[in-house]
Amino acid sequence: MDEVEVVVAHQQCATLRVGDVFLKIDADQARTDVEVEAMALAPIPTPEILWRKPPVLALAALPGTALGRLGRPSSASPAAWAAAGAAARRLHDAPLPPWPGRNLDRLTSDLDAECEWLLANGVLPADLVTRNRQVAETALRPWTPVFIHGDLQLAHVFVDGDEVTGVIDWTEASQGDALFDLAILTLGHEEHLGDVVAGYGADVDLDVIQAWWSLRSLLAIRWLIEHGFDPSAPGCEIDVLKSQM
Repeated sequence: MDEVEVVVAHQQCATLRVGDVFLKIDADQARTDVEVEAMALAPIPTPEILWRKPPVLALAALPGTALGRLGRPSSASPAAWAAAGAAARRLHDAPLPPWPGRNLDRLTSDLDAECEWLLANGVLPADLVTRNRQVAETALRPWTPVFIHGDLQLAHVFVDGDEVTGVIDWTEASQGDALFDLAILTLGHEEHLGDVVAGYGADVDLDVIQAWWSLRSLLAIRWLIEHGFDPSAPGCEIDVLKSQM
């Protein structure tokens, strides 16, 4: 091959692309165990596993391109976004996976800790944290658990034309709130929420999705900073929080 492309790399794991093969290197094999089993259980297209030699998992590249990227306009059609919503619905209708997700007590504790850290370190203005903490409260309610991807960001959904060709990165798969997946899919791309909901084909509480946008962004900022990512880039997590003001 002419080159090796570094798709993502941080202290916990790295993903490299070599031609038509993705090599995922993860120090925590429990995450890889979840990914492999989740892809086997999921009723939607996933990458073909070529081989596994810990700590490396080799996956075949998916046809098509990612639905988009956070912070950039998406060139995907409304029908492609609707297809992503339909894929999420098929996943959520599947039997539950064996791994429980974060419960309400854990989420509330994590949110309190992250808001305290953001304020103590002067990362965000107090009014921005306070307002989004209030918005996030709406997501902290009982839900009926479903099979969720757990990190269904648009970069993990591949489409070819108007069809979903596969979904990648299943290490966060678990039992959880269906609206969390829909919120992550549309984070920073509120203009496509209607298409996703239309494809999903069920009544959803848009206020809860909005609340998950705030909750997820508040929880993610410290991790992103500590792993070399920039949540203040245009259209990313801090802009999502500002849009809630």
